[in-house]
Amino acid sequence: MPSSVVSKFIYDGDTETLRVIYVSGMVYDYKKVPLEVYQAMKASFSKGTFLNRYVKGNFEFEKVG
Repeated sequence: MPSSVVSKFIYDGDTETLRVIYVSGMVYDYKKVPLEVYQAMKASFSKGTFLNRYVKGNFEFEKVG
């Protein structure tokens, strides 16, 4: 994957939560993210670009920790 922005991301299909762990160490949960969006992010060349374009601003989120 390597990304200069996203360290790791995990999807919980039961709650439709996309957890993004940033390179900075910050962790955010994006809520009600459809499985298709997660799958598209997995397949995208640039995880950071995908996140900025299709996730941020489109889904509610909360900072974890």
